[in-house]
This record gives sequence, structure tokens and C-alpha cells, in this order.
Amino acid sequence: MSTVTPSSPASGIDAAAADAAPAIPIEAYAARREAVLAGLDGAVAAVFAGEPAHEDAAWRPHPHFEYLTGVVDEPGAVLVLDPGHPVAVRRAVLFLRPLDPEKERWDGLRDPIGEGLRARYGIKAIHRLGLLGRHLNESVPRARRLACVHPFAHYDQPVSPDLALYRRLAERIPGVVIEDRSSLLPELRGRKDEHEIAMIRRATEISAAAYGELLRATRPGISEFALQETIEHGYRSRGSRGPAYGTIVGSGINSTVLHYRANDRTIEDGDVICVDSGARWGGYGADVTRTIPASGRFTPRQREIHDIVLAALDAAIAAARPGVTLKELDAAARAVITEAGHGDAFIHSIGHHLGLETHDTCGHGPLEEGAVITVEPGIYLPEEAIGVRIEDDIVIREDGAENLTIGIPRSAAEIEAAMAG
Repeated sequence: MSTVTPSSPASGIDAAAADAAPAIPIEAYAARREAVLAGLDGAVAAVFAGEPAHEDAAWRPHPHFEYLTGVVDEPGAVLVLDPGHPVAVRRAVLFLRPLDPEKERWDGLRDPIGEGLRARYGIKAIHRLGLLGRHLNESVPRARRLACVHPFAHYDQPVSPDLALYRRLAERIPGVVIEDRSSLLPELRGRKDEHEIAMIRRATEISAAAYGELLRATRPGISEFALQETIEHGYRSRGSRGPAYGTIVGSGINSTVLHYRANDRTIEDGDVICVDSGARWGGYGADVTRTIPASGRFTPRQREIHDIVLAALDAAIAAARPGVTLKELDAAARAVITEAGHGDAFIHSIGHHLGLETHDTCGHGPLEEGAVITVEPGIYLPEEAIGVRIEDDIVIREDGAENLTIGIPRSAAEIEAAMAG
């Protein structure tokens, strides 16, 4: 079995590359909607964008809604999918909040419904939310079936928005059946198309350039936060809107804390530093971890642990192919670490799917061609203040794994050379 690896990304993103920046075409969103319509088997489904965030917080739509529409600036929107509608253009209808000119002078201008908006979204049927009830009162009595596609809530949380809506409809329209189709979108989102892979690849290229800057900036005496700022500035200066998740820069004992967030310690000579960070591009994120020596050179003990983790990473990636489970990849990495005597120090699982969410949703079966996952073994020795995690992002291909982050220095020799440069 081969392992496919692309050429190493350049240290920066040049102007030509910026002009060719990847994006998801509207035709891809239309194809996704068609796939869901087919999977609904005649049932009606509502997909919610989500309510507005607090005015000081950034807003993102629910990933299911973003995946099906590409609309990222319409809080409160609802997409209704009705595969049995006799009029083809009304099988996918987008409902948007009414225009509010006074509010929009504060929060941002919005376009009226017209040909321009329909062309931008690739959806021919767009209405205001005031017509949602009338539309459902026409569709639901005909279909008699409503499909829950949002994730179900825990028992102590409010019910999912689609289930809440369907319960109200069922009280008013006798004979309506509510069905569980919550696995439909995770199954689709677990297999990335080439447009999505291009978005993640772009995020990893930006991440690679920013990691290069971080490696050159690292030295004893600076703060963890200074390195966080270095890498995140590297993302933004190359067109990313920022990190895909909260950057972790854990030095010394903090390198052994999996979800360390404070990033406020002064880095000391002799520390190892676990950096877990990735850029976001167009809604899709990278997720990368490298462990580096503060002084520019690993101690013999640090290098020993680092080499074991890297061998475990390579073993898991070598085992990656369609039909394999994450559990099997975990076993491949864990065998290396256990044989080296550190099995109890590998305290988490091997990785997760990656996409619109850092821990992206997926189906429950084996990995399929097109899946994008992280592989991230680690060894954590608090008594020695040594925590080593190395994480790559890979695409499952027909003949193995394509490593999207191979260009970010990962061996001890590569890291030391990059820091010296």
C-alpha cells in the first residue's frame, strides 16, 4: 500500500496562489442538497441556520446549514427540503429574516430577494420567514412525514430546532409521523469532495507558513502568548480569518495538559513546547500539532520521546486506507508506544474527522475514500515536564493516505534545522 504525500508547501502564499484561492462553487452546494433530498425518501426536513449570537460574539451558522447552502451571514434562516414537491424548484426553499433597514444600518446591509440573491446562492425559491408557516401547511399534509436531520439534544438541553418545529406541526396536522434521519448529513459530511479537500489543503498551506515563522521566533524568555500571537498573525497575514480553534502553546509542565488554554507562562531554557493550532479557510480548518524545543535543540530524553511519538504517527498513517476504522489506527499507534514502555502515557484516542468543524461530524462505519482525519498520538510525562504530541491531517485515498501537513517540520532533525534557520 502506498502513502501519497504532496510536495512541501512554500514558506509563504504568493500572489498567483492568492488569486487561485479555492472556494466551494454553488453547483457543489446544489449537489449536496440533491443528495439529501434523495436520502429523505419523501419526508420533509427543515435545516436551521441558528439564532443570532450576542452582538459582541462572532456568528457561524449550524454546520449542516452551511454545508447545504454556503450561506454564512443569515442568522435565523431556514432551509426546507421537500423531495415530493410537484414543482422541482420548490423542493429546496430558503427562508430568510425580513429586511430591517434601521437595524442593518448598525449590523450590515442585506440584499433584497431578487435574481442577484438567487444567483449568488444557487437557490431559485427564496422567501421571507413570514411565509414559512404557509409553506409547511402546504407541504406537510401531503408528505405526512417529517425528518429530523439535526443532532439530537441531551436530555437536559432544549430539543433540536427541527424536532421542536415538528412537534408543533404534529399538534395541528393529524397523522404526521416524525422520523429519525439524523445520520443522513453526518454520513455525507464524513466523505469530503475535492472542493472541500482543496479548502482544507489551503488551510494547511497557510498553517505551514505560519508554523515556519513560529519555529524561527521560538526562544527561551518569551511567553507562550507571544508564540500564539506569532502563529495566528501568520494565518491572518495570508488571508485566513484566524485559527480554526483555540491555539494551544504549552511549555514545560503545560505541554502535558491536553487542552491547555492559558498560554501565559514564560518559556524557559530546556522546555519542550507543545503547539496545537491550525488556520481556517472559508469555514474549513486545519488541525496541527508539533512539539518543539525552546532552546532549538532537543535534550536526549526529549528526542527519545519525540521519536517514539513520530514512529507511532507514521505507523497509524501507514495503516490508513478505505475500510479501516479509527480504532484500528489507534491500535497501530498504541502498539508502538506500548512497546516503548509508555502505553499508560498515551491518554487519548488517535484522532477525529476534520472539516467545517474541528471535530467534524461523520458516520459510524469504517473510513471511506475522501474522509479527512487527524492522526495525533502523544506521550505525556508530567513527572518529567515532557509532553509530546505530533498531529497530521490526512485524506483517505484509494491507495492509502495523502498527508496534507507533511510539509510542516515533524522529525526532530527537521524541527531543529528549521529553528536554526
